[in-house]
Amino acid sequence: MVDVQSRIDELWDRRAELGPADVDALVVVRQAIDLLDSGQARVAEVNGSGEVVVHQWLKQAILLLFRLSAIETQELGPFEYADKLPLKKGYEAAGVRVVPGASARWGSYIERGAILMPSYVNIGARVGANTMVDTWATVGSCAQIGADVHLSGGVGIGGVLEPPQASPVVIGDGCMIGSRCMITQGARVGSGSVLAEGVILNPGIPVIDSETGSELGRGVVPPGCICVQATRPRRYAGGDFGLPCVLVIRRIEPGERSHLNEILRDAGVYM
Repeated sequence: MVDVQSRIDELWDRRAELGPADVDALVVVRQAIDLLDSGQARVAEVNGSGEVVVHQWLKQAILLLFRLSAIETQELGPFEYADKLPLKKGYEAAGVRVVPGASARWGSYIERGAILMPSYVNIGARVGANTMVDTWATVGSCAQIGADVHLSGGVGIGGVLEPPQASPVVIGDGCMIGSRCMITQGARVGSGSVLAEGVILNPGIPVIDSETGSELGRGVVPPGCICVQATRPRRYAGGDFGLPCVLVIRRIEPGERSHLNEILRDAGVYM
């Protein structure tokens, strides 16, 4: 892996010179993407200090792959595609259930026990064991989804591919992300947290504690939080308006998840 990384770094330094005719460069890049596809490497991970560490060279390999690949026609059953990348294969051997209408690009990694309903997983993304990617949910480039997560119908997990050093979206283990939530631009959701339907989270969205009114941060939901979409007032020259925020209505322990519906009903929220 160290050798592949050094060769990717060298190719990146002269990327302006490269194109689809550079077969030798493409061989090296494919080796890097195979590492992602097999789960031997990952674009990003959370270290012991809780910080996201981005392995920039793998993002560079993905960007080089697009530069070095030409568009080809692919026929899968009655469907025709025109793309630079093939789709992922080998689901049965990997222990992954994939419902017709779902697709994942080569270079993504889906762990054993995951289920893909009609949905989409892009290159560089990682979906953890026993995670459900529900109908019409999208997992964007390089997003890191933990184990035992439920991405409900229509959830949009944004891709973060450029610049290579930028952190992708990270969803911790055991999270439940409600229908039509949008989590983008490297936002993070801590392990065990629950986002009610329609929550929008990005680095510009404040996360507020409902009990104290204090801002916990922006674009980051701490572990073990139940959150809803809310607004907070702000006065402009044209009047008073509500700007979006994410409201933490309760902190929970893992065992309290079985009472989730009761907790949400008490707060006047439904998923």
